[in-house]
Amino acid sequence: MDPARRHKTDIRSRESKRTHDRTNSEADIKALEARYVAAFNHRDVDAIMRCYAAEILAFDVIPPRQYAGAAAYRKAWENFIGAVETATLEMSDLSVTIEGSVAFGHNIQHVVAKDHQGQNMEFTLRTTDGYRKIGGRWLIVHEHFSVPVDLATGKPDLMSTP
Repeated sequence: MDPARRHKTDIRSRESKRTHDRTNSEADIKALEARYVAAFNHRDVDAIMRCYAAEILAFDVIPPRQYAGAAAYRKAWENFIGAVETATLEMSDLSVTIEGSVAFGHNIQHVVAKDHQGQNMEFTLRTTDGYRKIGGRWLIVHEHFSVPVDLATGKPDLMSTP
């Protein structure tokens, strides 16, 4: 095979491998997010935490401003799960962009919960996750939850719709 043809074949082969790797990675990340939803709906903090890297940095809607590291974020999850009697999460609009061993995704999370006094809570969160492939597994290394704010009242719009 002449060198020019071999070069074109090599390029096509590398592009095909990258496409294959990206497709597999996208499926792996979507499976990770599905495990997160299932863990949330089962109120299983251990399973929730298996979705995160040890060095997670999270910006939640619940103070403080940030949680640095898995121990801090675990405590936040334990506090939330402990404060509610029931909680369900539905995720929609998941989109993932991947480049090598890093990726980011965004989605909408709708939560319905009831506290121990029987008070119902319902809110919709905008979520952005940063992922990194660590030890052959995709994990969330950065998470940012947010809600829009009504500028006229200064209050969060917990039921935001498109």
